[in-house]
Amino acid sequence: MTKKLTTHLPEGNSEDVILNPSPSEHFQVLLARRFSRRELLHGSLRAAFAGFVASAGLKGVGVATAFAGPAGMVAPLEAATREVAREGRDLQLGFEPVPIYNGDGIRVARGYTARPFLPAGTPICGDYPPYLEGGQNSGAHQECQVGHHHDGMHFFPLGEGEEANEHGLLCLNHEYVDVRKLHPHGPTIEDGVRSVPDEVRKEVAAHGVSVVEIRRDGGGEWGVVRGRYNRRITAATPVEIRGPVRGSELVQTLYSPEGIRARGTLNNCAHGVTPWNTYLTCEENWAFYFANGGDAPREHSRYGVPANTSRYGWATVQEVDEYARFDASRKGGGPRDDYRNEPNTMGWIVEIDPFDPESTPVKRTTLGRFGHEGCVAAPAVEGRPLTLYMGDDATNEYIYKFVTRDPWTPQSRGELLDHGVLYAARFHDDGSGEWLALDVEDPAFRSAARQAGVQFRDQADVLVNTRLAADTVGATPMDRAEWGAIHPVTGEVFFTLTNNTQRGDTVPVDAANPRPRSAFGHIVRWREAGDRHESLRFRWDIFVLAGPPEDSEIRAAPGAPALDETNMFASPDGLWIDHQGTMWIEMDMGTSQQVREFERFGNNALLAADPVTGDIRRFLVGCRGQEVTGCIATPDNRTLFINLQHPGEGSEENPILTSHWPDGGNARPRSAVVVITRDDGGVVGS
Repeated sequence: MTKKLTTHLPEGNSEDVILNPSPSEHFQVLLARRFSRRELLHGSLRAAFAGFVASAGLKGVGVATAFAGPAGMVAPLEAATREVAREGRDLQLGFEPVPIYNGDGIRVARGYTARPFLPAGTPICGDYPPYLEGGQNSGAHQECQVGHHHDGMHFFPLGEGEEANEHGLLCLNHEYVDVRKLHPHGPTIEDGVRSVPDEVRKEVAAHGVSVVEIRRDGGGEWGVVRGRYNRRITAATPVEIRGPVRGSELVQTLYSPEGIRARGTLNNCAHGVTPWNTYLTCEENWAFYFANGGDAPREHSRYGVPANTSRYGWATVQEVDEYARFDASRKGGGPRDDYRNEPNTMGWIVEIDPFDPESTPVKRTTLGRFGHEGCVAAPAVEGRPLTLYMGDDATNEYIYKFVTRDPWTPQSRGELLDHGVLYAARFHDDGSGEWLALDVEDPAFRSAARQAGVQFRDQADVLVNTRLAADTVGATPMDRAEWGAIHPVTGEVFFTLTNNTQRGDTVPVDAANPRPRSAFGHIVRWREAGDRHESLRFRWDIFVLAGPPEDSEIRAAPGAPALDETNMFASPDGLWIDHQGTMWIEMDMGTSQQVREFERFGNNALLAADPVTGDIRRFLVGCRGQEVTGCIATPDNRTLFINLQHPGEGSEENPILTSHWPDGGNARPRSAVVVITRDDGGVVGS
């Protein structure tokens, strides 16, 4: 009997489920003890942040040539940033806010144009197979086409000067797929088995990363260059395992008995970029792709690997080893005889060299294994360690940072990431915070593990079980930590906390966030001690509490005003600070929230914010059923790229979210890049 496939996740791609049994105090409880709703930024922390800005000689957010701390640290910034600094410009949002919108197009600020680009299925390599409407493309076609559900994205310039703003490589993630829209009639299942292997091949190929060479023509239109750089990295691409987990028994499989290789990258959410110009793609909700029919070890259970049934049923195609590997059950005498360890090969940061199409992607295991939303690197300073920040996007999970063992130099490459210490954050109720080492050689970590009765055999065991290690040291559970951004002048680190639908069930309602089952989220920020990102102490506060006017607060702004019709937003997700110092905030209300808030909030939107003054304005609203993500710009800040992911998602059950964007008519909706420019050719957002 043929039947429709149903997913085994919460709605869409959310991991809004509780997997963390840690008894650690929740971040919002700390807020409640320390502050009332109107106190957080009216006391010492506001003065501290203001004093730091004043000491940097800033008015608003004037962009300087470097982030200079008391120790004279100097970090190079992009040429465009230095030019802004020489002109002495302050950040001013120079556009009229866009009204709330819930139609099936795009609304962008007056004086701007937004054009769709690189929709899912765009041919980029091989024999460049054309996109066929109605899900008619084969698996082989999809391996040569842009993947589905675009997410994190970065623009790598090719050339110097003005050429760098008109020619480059666009790397974009493809998080997951909507199987009902991917195939002509949805997935084919007979007696619980995926009976058409090519459908599975197509789904596997639609995941991963696209590297696309693009160029702007004389008329200002961007197009695909049929060049040597173009390639697809999918859920089946061979990858290498590096760092402490390489060779561990925990990643030995039938495919790689030595534990040094794996296949593919999954559920690629946000991203990062290294100082040596490589792309870091982040594996987020990977656990649901697997099924474990037997007893689940802790490296499965703590991450939510389900029993017996998986998200897309790939494991049911047992005759094809590439798909059978998603069955993580014990079948042989040891890990080299089956795929019990296959889930352990996912959940990492994967480094890709976009400039070398023959290079093998590398899983950098020192950065930990969890639901990676993104990875943002602090400015590289010669002679100092490199620091990277990461969030675990699941309810009540943690914020992490990684500090390299060795100092960064202009000659540093990916091997720098193979040695260092991973830390988890603890937020104290007095506004201070500390970073807790997840290091088997660290005496405090060993002591905490003994007290908790938890054993780790070696550092590979710690990293494969990163969430358990963070539980052990008592890190602070967070409200789904998503993207991070670092201000290029102040050095402040911002993180979005998208929502906590379990508030009131697993954590108490408190004065700092008085919203049971909070759907609106907020943005937190901190400064590291001594203005050094490798420091182990920090001071934190809240930048904004998202929500409707009656339940929101811009705590960075004088008088802590509420959000209003011009800037109200919910569920902040993506976050990026551009070369001008503008912070771009991307909304990701899930399907049920979009339906519930259809009239009040409209469709998901992109907002621009001044990180110092708290001025926030709605800049763009997307089509129905999508989320806004992947914001990045050319070096001159005159072309802004964003992604609209999964337009029309959930429309089968909720016709109000039906979308035919970007093709129109009765076409199936497709995720796509959106290219935004000012009509007068000026800097976007200013």
